[in-house]
Amino acid sequence: MATMAKTLINMPFTHQAPAKINLSLRVLRRREDGFHDIESLMTLLPGLADQITLSDANGGPCTFTCSDPSLEGGENNLVVKAIRAFEKVSGIEVTCDVHLEKKIPHGAGLGGGSSDAAATLHALNDWYDSPVDEETFVQIAGELGSDVPFFLLNGPGMVRGRGEIIEATPAHVPLPILLLKPPFRVATPDAYQRWQDSLWLPGLDRSAAREVDGIKLVNDLERPVFAKFYFLAELVDWLENQPECRAAQLCGSGSTVFAVLTDLAKSDELASRARKQMDSSLWSWAGNAGI
Repeated sequence: MATMAKTLINMPFTHQAPAKINLSLRVLRRREDGFHDIESLMTLLPGLADQITLSDANGGPCTFTCSDPSLEGGENNLVVKAIRAFEKVSGIEVTCDVHLEKKIPHGAGLGGGSSDAAATLHALNDWYDSPVDEETFVQIAGELGSDVPFFLLNGPGMVRGRGEIIEATPAHVPLPILLLKPPFRVATPDAYQRWQDSLWLPGLDRSAAREVDGIKLVNDLERPVFAKFYFLAELVDWLENQPECRAAQLCGSGSTVFAVLTDLAKSDELASRARKQMDSSLWSWAGNAGI
């Protein structure tokens, strides 16, 4: 594998890896390959982002470090997989150091790992003078993970297939949202595996979409996830009964839920009340979605 010296970048630089939420998520069918066909309107949370920083390793081998010691740093890490995929398609041996600064909680349904992988691909392409075209990026992104292609779009989009079919959509009205996440995580493969045979909890059938500012909110994964993690159903129901909340929904497969707020300025008050009445250990973040 050849090594190409960088010519454009002389100083460490950082790429943002923003979180996402699924405003809508319809699960259409289980495919023969074990994945599921979906139709999902996804949008970014620019204010909540991990950071990928590349720096010169002075010709030494590439190293990967992460601010979160609980994340595996070996070959199964999505950033490391993105590095290996870039090396394969570009023919370049990566010799810069890669550092991941985590801000997005993992196991949260916010796409942090997928966003990190997409940001790594873009960062390496900039570092090595753009040897890989966008079409090739989309192909290798889909091989890295179902959500990774969306993060190459850098804007809202309708996602179909297993996640590899992306259609850019017009920017929507910025939505003030509050994220709340309990300490536990939800495994995405488990949620999809139980989707087909799951039932809605009695009195909590949320299969019909709820409309906010012309956007239809719905998430078919709430059905299997709520059946296994009843607290998340309680949290969504509690949020929708608060005066600051216009609608609430599970983020992807969870375990984060989001509330669309009447006013972003009310987010601290609502988060504080949630910790007092629901779970004192809730993590929270507030900001605008889709700008």
